[in-house]
Amino acid sequence: MRIQLLTAVAVLALAAPALAQTPPPHLPADLSPAGVRAADDHLALEQVEGTEAMAFVAAANERSLAALTGDPRYETFRQQAFDILSSTARIPGPSFLGDGIGNFWQDATRPKGVWRRTTLDSYRTDAPVWETLIDIDALARTEGRDWVWKGARCLAPDETRCLISLSDGGKDAVEVREFDTMTKAFVEGGFVLPEGKHRLEWLDRDTLLVATDFGPGTLTESGYPFIVKRLTRGQTVAQATEIYRGDIADGGYGVSPGVYRDGAGALQAVLINRPLDTFRSEVWRVDAGQSVRLTLPERVAVHGVLNGRLVITLEQSWTPFAGPDYPAGTVLALPLEALARPGPMLPSPDTDPDTVFRPGPRQSVADVAVLDDGLVLAISDNVVGTLRRFAFGRDGRPVWSSTPVAAPDNSAVGIGDVSRGSGRMFVSTQGFLTPPTLSLLNADAAELVALKAGPALFDASTHVVEQFEATSTDGTKIPYFVTRPRDLEMDGSAPTILFGYGGFQISFPPAYKPEMGKLWLGNGGVFVQANIRGGGEFGPAWHQAALRGNRQRSFDDFTAVARDLQARGITSPRRLGIYGRSNGGVLTSVSITQHPELFNAAVIESPLIDMLRYPDLPAGASWIGEYGDPRIPGDAAFIAAYSAYQQLRPETEYPRVYITTNTRDDRVHPGHARKFAARLADQGHDALYYEETAGGHSNDADPVANARRWARHYVYLAQQLMD
Repeated sequence: MRIQLLTAVAVLALAAPALAQTPPPHLPADLSPAGVRAADDHLALEQVEGTEAMAFVAAANERSLAALTGDPRYETFRQQAFDILSSTARIPGPSFLGDGIGNFWQDATRPKGVWRRTTLDSYRTDAPVWETLIDIDALARTEGRDWVWKGARCLAPDETRCLISLSDGGKDAVEVREFDTMTKAFVEGGFVLPEGKHRLEWLDRDTLLVATDFGPGTLTESGYPFIVKRLTRGQTVAQATEIYRGDIADGGYGVSPGVYRDGAGALQAVLINRPLDTFRSEVWRVDAGQSVRLTLPERVAVHGVLNGRLVITLEQSWTPFAGPDYPAGTVLALPLEALARPGPMLPSPDTDPDTVFRPGPRQSVADVAVLDDGLVLAISDNVVGTLRRFAFGRDGRPVWSSTPVAAPDNSAVGIGDVSRGSGRMFVSTQGFLTPPTLSLLNADAAELVALKAGPALFDASTHVVEQFEATSTDGTKIPYFVTRPRDLEMDGSAPTILFGYGGFQISFPPAYKPEMGKLWLGNGGVFVQANIRGGGEFGPAWHQAALRGNRQRSFDDFTAVARDLQARGITSPRRLGIYGRSNGGVLTSVSITQHPELFNAAVIESPLIDMLRYPDLPAGASWIGEYGDPRIPGDAAFIAAYSAYQQLRPETEYPRVYITTNTRDDRVHPGHARKFAARLADQGHDALYYEETAGGHSNDADPVANARRWARHYVYLAQQLMD
């Protein structure tokens, strides 16, 4: 009992200052897994399709739909969103497919979409001639399945054989089938994998490397594979030959094979990534039937192989041998053979890591493209994109030379699909008010060649974008973007949405959001995007500053931005709402419970919320590296200090929040959202809850459902912030 009381005192000491000093009624005194479970009066809502759970969903949906779809603005918003999401004027996002271009496309007549191809010359025109490869709408009708396209993995260099991933309803788990792009049909007797969270690569035309569910005891606690096998054409999965085995206790998203080839398709290396937790991993090389662990730090991103060198980005500082320390965020190219030798790396001409790029304090590497003759890096500089080409040893010495590639100013720059054989890649540029432009970057070119410019899907002429900084609790400067009307009166009256994420080293640069522009900016609203710690905007250190016991920094950063907006006169608590999904659901739910006085709305979508039980809800255990493990007493103490499900108080006045998720979400369990909504109702707080039944974690499987989704969001936000 003494230990339990001390734990509760520790939790209160860590709690945010805005909270009262008496414990919330549902904060367990005993933070052990058994104690947390015993204090949870809504465990039945964790049963995905349980009777009580589905009755709760049905009742909540009926109430929320009446409030949202019954609003006179709903149909206008829905139609506007649908027109945008199904517009045939959108850029058909391309990928290289053999000697042509592939594209997955959805519109009003084909909401599930078609996978199709054309030539690059045809693609350049205003009216490309497309050849349909797979019609997903027709396939779904024929097979009576709610198929959602999840991509194609094709065998280079000719790419006539592809592994097609299809999800039933939008889940992360997919069924895989082999497809022939020449006959435009699934291969009879070809490779087929039943539904699962597979990790797979082509080794050659008749061989796959597969990590999947091989039967009892072959998945980690998170439900991801830890064994890799070689699957030969004609074999069943049960007959495949094991080539690598991690451990059932491994964390993260499962062991993954990687097959690296040059532009001609010649094999360069077979690597296995074995995750130890969310961010730490081991990298193994498989050669001649033997697996050798590479001499690499545990926090590293592998991009490819170039002329026998492994191209990586460090996600921690590293000193591989006596010599300089390489800071986190540095891009290196290291001799692969030296990394695979047993024993410690020793200084010698062929083992010196070569620095490709070392970022400055407000820079980070957003994308790395590996070609046969060098690298192209998309670099973020204070959350604005730039592009640089790097060449190795042009003068015969082992050094890297760098040249800029001209790209639009003040835009996000993203590298799309890469054709290593031709030395070409697609590059996209965009901004909050600037529609995407798709360009082609050719080998050795110094500038982008524009292929297609996206249409303006809302009137941006009346708005401006500004970047400001807020000062967080510990003095850290937090950048954020404001998109607002040019003539905005700075009197605190502007209805404003504040978006944040702050996790998993994911960056949010400026992006064109046409549904937001049409439904929100077009009606007088302001949109704010906060680049808080936990993200990757300034590299690994920006992310790691908010890991585990330092999570409160993300919440403090978000709060600091909200207060800065109000101090500038842009908005006020009455007019400020917040939006976040997935990890952003942690952020928004905590923001509401810690500082309800700052906000009048919150869209909490596909969220994690019950942070004391998240590892017990699939696939939660894969994120322990991010949040900590609440089953460990020390971790439970700092997690309980912010976990919104346990921090709710009946006496506190919260704004009416809108919580929404998906029954088929097999990444973030719908129990989080359900239980939070139920507890709010128990305590007498007004809240809206809606649960979609198809679409998975992304909730954007087709434009029809996605239009309804955005219409619900913006009707709710208009009700709370504009009315």
